[in-house]
Amino acid sequence: MLRRLTMGVGLVLLLALAGLASIIRIVPAPPDVPPAQAPGQVAEVPAPSEGSHPMLVVPVQGVSRAQIVDSWGQSRANGARLHQATDIVAPEGTPVIAAAPGTVEKLFYSEGGGGITLYVRSSDRQWSYYYAHLQRYAPGMVEGMRVRAGDLLGFVGDTGNSGAGNFHLHFALSRMEPGDSWWKGQPVNPYPLLAGRSAAP
Repeated sequence: MLRRLTMGVGLVLLLALAGLASIIRIVPAPPDVPPAQAPGQVAEVPAPSEGSHPMLVVPVQGVSRAQIVDSWGQSRANGARLHQATDIVAPEGTPVIAAAPGTVEKLFYSEGGGGITLYVRSSDRQWSYYYAHLQRYAPGMVEGMRVRAGDLLGFVGDTGNSGAGNFHLHFALSRMEPGDSWWKGQPVNPYPLLAGRSAAP
């Protein structure tokens, strides 16, 4: 009798443990998850390295980075167009120097536009540097000439549509596709790279 009772209790306990085991699940610990951001916070994403551009040399001799004004997007020709460059004001005849190394791709005169202009293409052909309203070119300047940053290119003037006596360098930067000719490209604001605000446009 005692034996049957012990077996019965053992059976009940065994059934109870089996039932308990069926409702208990072992779940693996979740992987590490970064804490949720507080509302209004922006995720910190590393800046892309592709398409970045090093700081430019100020292309007008004697002008400091602090003197440069961001003229990108200003209205021109009574609102007919927007300015896609940085204008650097300087006295007539001030030396204009290469903002970056490359090859002189085009010497061009545009009566109603940039006047006496010069285009330099970067060695990797991904960038074009445009210098406009020049008074004249540096002696010996020819297309195909390789230049280093700081080399003399020409002199500040008021040619083209600058306006008489409005002496300044119109400096533009364009991102180029492999097959783009000298007058093409996607304009990029050069101001941050001239004024030292950022290392990439």
